[in-house]
Amino acid sequence: MKFRFLLWAMGLLMAKASRNNPAFQQQLQDKDLVFQMQTLDGKVARHFIVKDLRITSQGGLHPQPAFAIAFKDAAYGFATLQAGNKQLAFMQGIQEKNIQIKGNPALVIWFQGLMKYLKPKKKA
Repeated sequence: MKFRFLLWAMGLLMAKASRNNPAFQQQLQDKDLVFQMQTLDGKVARHFIVKDLRITSQGGLHPQPAFAIAFKDAAYGFATLQAGNKQLAFMQGIQEKNIQIKGNPALVIWFQGLMKYLKPKKKA
């Protein structure tokens, strides 16, 4: 349930950033694709639609995502996305085959670059 909620919240944060953050919008330039995050069994999945400099999301699997990140289970997906060092957590997960990337790996790197725009602002 936490993983499902986290994916939903990520969708909201990306939708807001795509409306209000010029640096985030610049990353969406010339992108028209669908990507998804899911568990390996597909029971928990959310896909994100990038179109016209906006991101929207919907629950469930998409038939033809440009790329998908599949976690071995919901608890592992939640822990990975909440890890202090997400890049290290992703690399370890991929090496240990707890995370599978389907589709274009270059787009996964692009997506990881988007995530830096979703971090909460640090108070001065």
